[in-house]
Amino acid sequence: MSAEASGPAAAEAPSLELPKPSGLEPGAAAYGLKPLTPNSKYVKLNVGGSLHYTTLRTLTGQDTLLKAMFSGRAEVLTDAGGWVLIDRSGRHFGTILNYLRDGSVPLPESTRELGELLGEARYYLVQGLIEDCQLALQQKRQNLSPLCLIPTVTSPREEQQLLASTSKPVVKLLHNRSNNKYSYTSTSDDNLLKNIELFDKLALRFHGRLLFLKDVLGDEICCWSFYGQGRKIAEVCCTSIVYATEKKQTKVEFPEARIFEETLNILIYETPRGPDPALLEATGGAAGGGGAGRGEDEENREHRVRRIHVRRHITHDERPHGQQIVFKD
Repeated sequence: MSAEASGPAAAEAPSLELPKPSGLEPGAAAYGLKPLTPNSKYVKLNVGGSLHYTTLRTLTGQDTLLKAMFSGRAEVLTDAGGWVLIDRSGRHFGTILNYLRDGSVPLPESTRELGELLGEARYYLVQGLIEDCQLALQQKRQNLSPLCLIPTVTSPREEQQLLASTSKPVVKLLHNRSNNKYSYTSTSDDNLLKNIELFDKLALRFHGRLLFLKDVLGDEICCWSFYGQGRKIAEVCCTSIVYATEKKQTKVEFPEARIFEETLNILIYETPRGPDPALLEATGGAAGGGGAGRGEDEENREHRVRRIHVRRHITHDERPHGQQIVFKD
């Protein structure tokens, strides 16, 4: 019985074997591949847990690491199921395969993902995709401009150079918490942080129209300065000395409305504006009489600076005899 069964099977066995195509790659037999045609030699790939099906033609079409692996020039590992194991992340492997199939792929918009794809292209030695990724990253770097650049002043000379080199109005915040010989009131630290936060918000809102400077080395603890056309227009000092019992304390205020008002005021200095001839004629400014006096007034006005102090510095001499002045938070 067993002899009869084995006879026909042995007779039919040769008819089931497929002839080996002339185009079969040297390493293909090692994977147990049974191609139907020379162009449909399918390979199962497990790339870091991501499973892919593709053909030997796709993998060996370009001179890459994958061609070296599947043409017998590099060692590969397979599992019991016949999956070829590649110890890499499979996140961008589909893009690698699509590039090998088509010669081009849509690149990621994210700079981070573009960098990850570049790393994978370098590993698999896909030269064309490497060049595409590098070009896209270079274009992104060229088109990238900082949203808001805030210089930090390191010396009075540098501050003067920055003021002279810009045509924009300038807002400068000087904050130096360590520049204090007294203790702070209970709300001073919070108010100092609020001033810094307001500076950052204003910088983000008006960065295209105003230049913002930060000074951490000055003599004040918290002071805003506003410049237009190269000269100081206004100043808001947020610190004062107050008395609590017999000791002095430094108090930092947060005059948000005043700071915002002065920021809006210097916007009128965005572009140089000459005197209006019609207005001068209507007010008699063009007449010769009294011109010298008005010129002196204009000169004095140009050098005038609005200085706003939230609280006046109080000395012992200014306190009434036998009376104690206390500012409460």
